[in-house]
Amino acid sequence: MAVAGCTSAKGLESIMVIDLDRAPLVVARKLCERLVHQARIAVVLSLLTGAPSTAAQLPSVTTKSPSPAPATQEQVSDPLGRNTPRGAILGFVKATGRNDFVTAAMYLQVTGKQKPATETLARDLKELMNRYFTMPIAMISDSPEGTAEGGLPLDRERAGSLNIEGKKVDVLLVRVSDPQSGRIWLISSDTLAKVPELFDSMEATWIDRVLPEPLLKHNVFSISMAQWMVWFASIAVPLLLLWIVSGVTVGILKRTVENVPRRILIESWYKALRWPLVFILTLIVHIPVAYSLGLPLISRIIFGRSALVLLIIGVTWLLRRIITVSFERALSAVQHGGNTGTQSLVLLAERLLRVAITLVAIFSILSVVGVETKTALAGVGIGGVAIAFGAQKTVENLLGGIFLLTDKVLAVGDTCRIGDRVGTVEDITLRSIRLRTPEQTLLSIPAGALSQSNVENFATRSKILVHTTLELRHGTTTEQLRSILDMVRRLFAENPGLETDTASVRLTSYGANSIQIELFAYVRTRDNREFVAVREDLLLHIGEIIEASGSGFAMPAQLLYIHPEGATHEERKSGPENQGHEWEGHEESRASGRTGEVPRTQPPSPSVEDQVLPKRAARALS
Repeated sequence: MAVAGCTSAKGLESIMVIDLDRAPLVVARKLCERLVHQARIAVVLSLLTGAPSTAAQLPSVTTKSPSPAPATQEQVSDPLGRNTPRGAILGFVKATGRNDFVTAAMYLQVTGKQKPATETLARDLKELMNRYFTMPIAMISDSPEGTAEGGLPLDRERAGSLNIEGKKVDVLLVRVSDPQSGRIWLISSDTLAKVPELFDSMEATWIDRVLPEPLLKHNVFSISMAQWMVWFASIAVPLLLLWIVSGVTVGILKRTVENVPRRILIESWYKALRWPLVFILTLIVHIPVAYSLGLPLISRIIFGRSALVLLIIGVTWLLRRIITVSFERALSAVQHGGNTGTQSLVLLAERLLRVAITLVAIFSILSVVGVETKTALAGVGIGGVAIAFGAQKTVENLLGGIFLLTDKVLAVGDTCRIGDRVGTVEDITLRSIRLRTPEQTLLSIPAGALSQSNVENFATRSKILVHTTLELRHGTTTEQLRSILDMVRRLFAENPGLETDTASVRLTSYGANSIQIELFAYVRTRDNREFVAVREDLLLHIGEIIEASGSGFAMPAQLLYIHPEGATHEERKSGPENQGHEWEGHEESRASGRTGEVPRTQPPSPSVEDQVLPKRAARALS
């Protein structure tokens, strides 16, 4: 009881104070105090050793690693774009292009001696780079770390060179630490130290020496009028000369070549390739002349990209024209050979090749103007998936057109039946098939629908079937039938347009209205017009044979019931029923006569009006 009651020190002290006079409880008191002291020590130790694991097990408590140090200088973005070598050069060029030499000086690593002449150094370096810097800006590294090159420290970058009279002077960049912008790239002081000497060695351009001074002083978009005149002349003069030379050359070839097909071939190639070639050759002459004018560097960057885009367009134009002329000749050769399947494949190959060239040109132009082609391709892929889901029928038609041509089910010029429509195939595209119907209407059928339709191609057959049934009138004698069969079989055997091995002429049945003879033969032709002519001649000869035998073709007949004149509606309505009952009575009298009973009176024979007559007889009576 004493031990159980010692759950806390405070409770134990209150009990011991109350029972202090009791001697037997002294020992228990001492024991409880010792146990409480040991329990406190155990609780403290458990808290100290188990706190981390307990905190880790609680979902609301997470252990946090020490927060990283504040952002270093490499993580700071420079507002002037000097974080990369390309940004440093491009920023300097743009600043000097707008004559902002205060900003341009921030791209230079000037020493204490160079600092008073900072603006002069920026101006002179601008002129040197406008005249002699040939490195494309896009080729300069765009990485903050630059490009590691042999012979240079890691904090140095070769941005390009100045080509002055066959001598190359490197434009070096150095990476320094700026307290506000972090790690940035600047044009090194070593390069700036060479600028005064290089600037003094500059010579006047040929434009400065040849053209008058007033044209050199007046500028439009930072380009002198003299430079503009030469720039336009470098386009107009080659264009005019190439146009004249091409015309004279083709005229000489036409007169010297006597072969008419070759002359036609020369004219076709000349018409197709003349202007694309003139355009490309003009650009080839214009680009070096424009670079020799000493244009500002920023203008050269814009001009270089524009000229490259135009060159891509010209090459694409030329390739498409070459493809068109080449495939026209191939298509003409295939048409002479009569292979319509190959003709359709040639058309499909031409379209796919033209589309492929156009796509390559588009992505090349995007790359030149600075668009990231990888991102564009990824976007095209995602867009392609979205389009594929949204235009499943269109994709189905495209694939159906490709499979249709590769399987050679149909070809241009084939006469076919698709579903319940008959026509001649005029064109097979990647999306649809165009049929010219006998009514001369143009029917467009989606290529994907062919997989769910019955396609019957009449152009693939090597022979055409004649299958018909002759219906001779009843009354034709057996001798007449034998004579007709023999003469028709002889006619089939003597006709060179028929396949005699499979031809047959058979008496098939005695029908209710006619005697039927089946004709079965193949006409040896693929041409439907020739088949129609052979079949017509064959049927005319068969008609002559039937007429000469004394027989004839069966005529269709229709039977009517004719009632006597003056009969009421009820009598006409009940006439057939009464007649049926009377005949039933007649049958019963015949049966009773056989059994010895007295026969009933037979009904009178029906009159002529009550008999079943042919329709023609009924008309005659009326």
